[in-house]
Amino acid sequence: QVQLVESGGGLVQAGESLRLSCAASGSTFSINVIGWYRQAPGKQRELVADISRHGEINYADSVKGRFTISRNNPENTVILHMSDLEPGDTAVYYCKASSGFGYDYWGQGTQVTVSS
Repeated sequence: QVQLVESGGGLVQAGESLRLSCAASGSTFSINVIGWYRQAPGKQRELVADISRHGEINYADSVKGRFTISRNNPENTVILHMSDLEPGDTAVYYCKASSGFGYDYWGQGTQVTVSS
């Protein structure tokens, strides 16, 4: 089992920055890919960015150039630095970890609201 705890959401104005943090605990040795998804009201949950154990990174096209994901393996944390935020980035952001055994784990989510 892996437990994920997100922090760092909040309310900001367009153009500002936020930093989200996800701390993993439990069977962290099993985590292969870890990253961030988001879900806006009335929309499906979508990938924002993820990073593999070996540092391979994927970004959604909508956040490329504005968001940066990083992973600290010894501390079992993953950081999402979001800059130049837009109202369209408003959503609940979830941390997700995928193990090498085929299991997915989700955090409880953190709200990000960007006002225009």
